[in-house]
Amino acid sequence: MHPVYVKAGTMPATPILFVNEANYAQASKVLDAREQAFVKATGFEPKAGKHLIVQGPDGGIGGILFGIEAADAAVKDHFRAAALVPLLPAGTYRFANAPHDARLAALSFALASYQFTRYRKAEAREVKLVVPDGVDGEDLSRMAEAAFLARDLINTPSNDFGPQELEDAARKVASEHGAKFSVTIGAEIEKSFPLIHAVGMGSPRAPRLIDFTWGQESDPKVTLVGKGVCFDTGGLDIKPDASMLNMKKDMGGAATALGLAHMIMSRKLKVRLRVLIPAVENSISGASFRPRDIFRSRKGITVEIGNTDAEGRLILADALSLADEEKPALIVDFATLTGAARVALGPDLPAAFTDDDRLADDFLRAGLAEQDPAWRLPLWKPYEAMLDSKIADTNNVSTGGQGGAITAALFLRKFVAAQSWLHLDVFAWNTAAKPGRPEGGELQTARALYAMLCKRYG
Repeated sequence: MHPVYVKAGTMPATPILFVNEANYAQASKVLDAREQAFVKATGFEPKAGKHLIVQGPDGGIGGILFGIEAADAAVKDHFRAAALVPLLPAGTYRFANAPHDARLAALSFALASYQFTRYRKAEAREVKLVVPDGVDGEDLSRMAEAAFLARDLINTPSNDFGPQELEDAARKVASEHGAKFSVTIGAEIEKSFPLIHAVGMGSPRAPRLIDFTWGQESDPKVTLVGKGVCFDTGGLDIKPDASMLNMKKDMGGAATALGLAHMIMSRKLKVRLRVLIPAVENSISGASFRPRDIFRSRKGITVEIGNTDAEGRLILADALSLADEEKPALIVDFATLTGAARVALGPDLPAAFTDDDRLADDFLRAGLAEQDPAWRLPLWKPYEAMLDSKIADTNNVSTGGQGGAITAALFLRKFVAAQSWLHLDVFAWNTAAKPGRPEGGELQTARALYAMLCKRYG
């Protein structure tokens, strides 16, 4: 299991008591008279996010009081308990009563223990948690491992993380689970995946398509496609400095796909999994692709380049075409694709696009249950006209600049025939720290999909 978790009965554990105004009087009865007097003297109030370390009879820690929302509150933060992790002294703790969702509260403890220490040492957080009764500690561990994997990949700066390093990371995940791994690179990438080649040809770091498969061929085929732009300058349509600052995270879709793949393979779901990651760096050089260039995609659709900064949809188009060729039961792509999605929905709510209503319902319902939400936007077909080109089959950007997340999804739709296709426009980043979600790279939508796939194929 994840190092944060310990099994019940293996060691003494300090109790954490979750309290609010409704249950405070009853819950406090577990404290003895001396402890109750101590709490009263501190002036503690059972408000959400407040905590108190209660002194025990030997001068040590007798317990922890932690405020949570009322049971009937319209909005509850099921990760709120993670706020305790940096505040508690080293030791082992247990839930003395049930928070709103013991499983998510326990998961949040592990997520809050994450630290990115590749370039700067940090003091280890030696806070451990007894896995609550009825909660699968192994499943919590694989979720935490997936989040840590994705966060590490996204947080690593591009000087140490290009297409080759992304390939190495994917190969490591595949090898851990015995998946079959291959890479297309060099002359073959130009021949078989011309849009991937076009985006990556301006960089000395060679573009490639990463491809691995796992599971029985006879099981339902599930294919994950992750955008792997390891750094995005915008190309010749160069980004302004503020927009370029966090473009090391433009491979967040690939990190998401790898995190979800780890969970699926670790759980041994009854699927035949395929992961496709087009890995490139969108750089500026004499070899860079240009505005108004035209390329013939893997699918045969000719694409006029209206903007070189709309590169993610180009590499996804070729990868989605490959995914679609074997007609899987489900295709999901993950991409840090458009600023328009962030304008519409903000950083915490990825945009979801699909024509499959059942898939949308299952996914969105799982996202709410897992506190890993998304919001469905329409594949509004009348907007396809915005992608028209006078000299090619399509442009890669729309005219007018409106509805950018929708038109990007409609562009991708041209390369997928499968009905059961889900496109996720994720941010993959926490702009500010919240309980269990430190500032920096973040795994979004993967736990929701994992829960959905467990229900379908577990």
